[in-house]
Formats: sequence, structure tokens, C-alpha cells
Amino acid sequence: MKLGLIISVSLCLCAQTISAQLLPKADDTFWRDSIPVEMRQSYIEYGEQYLGKPWTTLPYSVFSQFRTNGNRVNYEGLNFEKRRHLAALVMAEIMEGNGRFMTDIIDGMGSFCEETWWGIPAHYGPSTPLAEDQTVDLFNAETANLIAWTRYMLQPEFDKFSPHLCLRIDQEIERRILQPAVEKDYWWKKAGMNWNPWICSNWLACVLICEKDEARKAEAIRQIKKSTQIFIDSYPEDGGCDEGAGYWDRAAASMFEVLRLLPDFSSDSEKIRRMASYAYKTYIGHDYCISFADAHENKAIQQVNIVYPFGLFLGDKTMREFGAYLGRQKHVLENPAALYDKSGNFPTLSRELFFLRHIRDFIAENPREPLLKDVWLGNLQIMTARRNNLYVAMKGGHNNESHNHNDVGSFIVYADNEPLFIDPGVGEYTSKTFSDERYTIWTMQSGYHNLPQINGTDQKDGREYAAKVVSHKEGSLTLDIAGAYPTEADVKSWKRTVSAMESGISVTEKYDLRAYHQPVRLMFMTIAKPEIQNGAIVLGQHRLKFDPSQLQPAIEDISSLLDPLLQGMWGKQMYRIILTMKSKKTKETIQYSIQ
Repeated sequence: MKLGLIISVSLCLCAQTISAQLLPKADDTFWRDSIPVEMRQSYIEYGEQYLGKPWTTLPYSVFSQFRTNGNRVNYEGLNFEKRRHLAALVMAEIMEGNGRFMTDIIDGMGSFCEETWWGIPAHYGPSTPLAEDQTVDLFNAETANLIAWTRYMLQPEFDKFSPHLCLRIDQEIERRILQPAVEKDYWWKKAGMNWNPWICSNWLACVLICEKDEARKAEAIRQIKKSTQIFIDSYPEDGGCDEGAGYWDRAAASMFEVLRLLPDFSSDSEKIRRMASYAYKTYIGHDYCISFADAHENKAIQQVNIVYPFGLFLGDKTMREFGAYLGRQKHVLENPAALYDKSGNFPTLSRELFFLRHIRDFIAENPREPLLKDVWLGNLQIMTARRNNLYVAMKGGHNNESHNHNDVGSFIVYADNEPLFIDPGVGEYTSKTFSDERYTIWTMQSGYHNLPQINGTDQKDGREYAAKVVSHKEGSLTLDIAGAYPTEADVKSWKRTVSAMESGISVTEKYDLRAYHQPVRLMFMTIAKPEIQNGAIVLGQHRLKFDPSQLQPAIEDISSLLDPLLQGMWGKQMYRIILTMKSKKTKETIQYSIQ
């Protein structure tokens, strides 16, 4: 059954009826008869590594590290691995279907029920979890989703073990999610960023599977619909995600998870299509995506099991083919479980199951990489262009976007679909990342993006620090980025033009300063080892060409700044190229090219 063909389902239907229309339970022969043998074996073998493995305990001392030393990754690593443990066992049991994994799963459910709180310390007030404080954050909602779908899929086996197990699970989900989510006016219910649909999609699954109170169920669905509509309304009309492609899968993609569970939800279908298409409009090639803002991942790994179902739901041929392409590239028909170790937080059980529900459609789909020639997202002021073997993406916008970096006017360039000039993204989250010290972190600063430093001054954070679009046509964008700099930069205008041509990428910097204090410096970030030649920076087979009478080149090795997360994205080397303007004129035009 194709989800896009579902027209309406009455909200008065019981949760089991609604869910049954979407997923067959684990005892249904679908999972053994319809899933290719190699796929099933992959899930089973992955789950076998956890057979008999003790369930992880989550120490309070590690939880408290976020408050004591700012570290959040130690606890998250333990937390996420425990959830991966459960998802792996459940997938293996569904694929094999003979009860071999049930003892471990049952013990796991008991262990989860005994956890004090299911979220992470970065989203919590006290330094240790408290039973009476069931704050609803991203990851206790995500955990509740995992527990709820496990309960749904394996209920007959749980009931054979004990009629009290599902009752206990329902009680835990009620006190941790169902009750606080519906009763409290959380800020995320009105947010236009990922927290809203990410939590709502998980909350909704818990409502449909575990909620027994019909009045509270109706109220929860009403609130979820309202919050989801707020999210949609707050999105720019171009459908762009200002949090970057790395967060799309928990923004618009999570919104889709609400839509497929509430097929009577009514909204602006064309806008939803534009929100979905952002996934392939920001696709570069060779798995790479545009990585502006807090991108934890510069590749489309997270999108494998959501792009195809979303495209199928919308009837978007390009998106379906993109999903099929990603799946083939990641070998999901042979070894899908290999992605569990690369799934970011932890694998989302329901996404995997819903994807497999359409595996025959997926197998029949024509895989195609969406190598779009030109894209313009006018609200976000993002241009992409592809000419010959070069790809360029430039952004305007403002410096108070969600997960903002001070990067107004920056651009990236990929050659042969591999990174040449990059946006570094973000390293491991710490207590500083979302504090008033955020912009002391180097990856947040304009000096570590492909941008000018004007009179020794970098860009400033805030909504008022923004670009103005001077002109745009296919393959060329001119922005005045002077407004992104504070008063001390003493800049009246800075018109940056980036143009993609068959011969290469041309960049023109035309500026007008109120006064000269320090030399203008142009920054470029790269992972290719640069070499200085007369009038060029050589980066393998490519060159940044400039006028040596205007600009003095220098190279900084900044590899020591890379933490493990950034090394996982880019490798162990990163360089900053600096071209320093020799002239002291307050008005000047500089041209250079990338070939």
C-alpha cells in the first residue's frame, strides 16, 4: 500500500487500527517473505553481536559531567549505544521470527523502565536525573518512540512472557511522555526548528500505540497537529532549512513522520513538497551535501531510510530516485545494518520498518543521482550551480539563523564532487555550544569560513547582521555583505559576486570602506594541502588564481583544531588560506578564480 494514496482515517479509531494500516506486526509473514534474504541476514547478524550482552547502566557521575566540565558526549555515547543495542535486537527478532532474541529484548525493556529519565543532560536542568522531573526533550521522546514501536511489534511475545510487561511499558510512557507532553506548554510546541517535529513525531507514535485515555489522545493529536502546522507556517516559502542539510532529516523529514501517521492532516501540499525537495536541492554528489551551520555530517547517511518513503508519499519522482540512489550507494539491499554504526544518534527503529514496508517499490525504483544544474532558494538566499566538474554553493541570510554560524556571504566549492573549499561545520557539542560563549568556538566564527576579514574585524552574531541580495541569475549571485559586520569594520558596502562558468568559478570582491585601519584579508578553508605558486594556490589538480600584485598569500595548518567529530567528517588535515590585500585604498575591486 502506498502511503500517498491514503486519504483519511478517523481519529476515533483505536491506536492499534491506525498503526496496523502502516506496519504489520513482527509475527506477520511479510517480514520473512517480502524482505530479501541478504537484508534479513544482515539485520540478524548485527543483532547477534548483542546476544547475551549485559545492558548498559547509565552512571549519574557521567550524566553530571555536562554540568561539571561541559562534556556531553560521554553520556550520550553510553545512552545512544544502549538504544542501538535494543534496536538491533528488535530488528533481528523481526527478521528471524523464532524468539531467539526475546529474552535479551525483555531484559532490555526492564532496564529501560528502570532508567530515571530517558533524555540527555544537555537538555536537563538538574545535574542528575530525577524521577519527578520528566522533562520532554528530543531524546526521551526518541527513546519513547523506540520503546513504543518495540511494544507494538512484539506485543504477542511480551504477553506470552507476562501480561504485566506491556502494562508497565504503557505506564512508563504515560508518565514520561504522554502526560507531561500534553499538559505542559513547552517552548518547542511553537518552534520553527527541528525540536518541534522531532518531538511531535515521536510523541504521536506513543499516543497512537500506548494512549488509553481517549480524551487525552484527542487533545494530544490536536496539539500535535497545531504544533506541526506552526512548524510548516514558520518555514520559508522556498522550503529551505536554515539549520542546514545535516538537520533536514530531523526537521522536514520528522514532519513527514507526523503526516504519514495522521493521513487526515491538511496543510499546504506545495510548500511541503518544497520542504522535502531541499534534501536533493542541497545535494552535491558522491554522498556529499551542503554543510552550512551546525552540520554534524557532510554526507547523506542519515537520509537513506527516509528520503525514499518521503518521495513515495509525495509522488516526487526525483526524490524517489534519489532515495533509491542513496540506498544502492549504501548497499542497503545487501548489508543495511552496517549503517547502524553510522546513524548519528542511534538507529530509528520505526524509520527502518516503514522503509522496509516499501522495499519492493524501492527495489523496482530507478536509482538516479540528482545532480541539479542550478538552485535558488530565495528566502534563505542560497544559490548552487554546477558547471563541468565544479560545484559552488553560496549563502546570504543573517547571523541569527537556527544553529547559526557567522557565515553570511560564504561559499563552498567542490571539484569532481569532492571537497575543495569547505565550510568546516561543527565539532562535538559541549556546554559552550549553546551558551553565551558560542561564538568563542572557532567553527562559529567568520574568520574560519570563506569570507573577508575587514579592518581586522570578523562578522557579528545577531539578526541585524545580514546580507542584501544585489542580483541573482542562474549561476551567479551578488550579495552586499557589509551589513554582516559590526561598526568597527568601517565598511559601507562589500559586494561579493560568485559566478559559475564553464571555465571555472569567478569571484569579484568590490568594497567601499569608510576608513582603512588594517589590511583586508580573504579567508579560504580547505582540506586539500595547498601550495603557493606565483599568482596561484595549487590544490591538487585545481587552482585558486589571483593577482599577486594585489594579494599576498599565506597558508596556516589548522589541523590541530580538529576534534574527533570533525576528523570523521573531513579527515585529519585542514588548512586556512589567507590572501592579504596589499592596497590601503578604501575603494577597491579584487577578482580571482577557482579552476
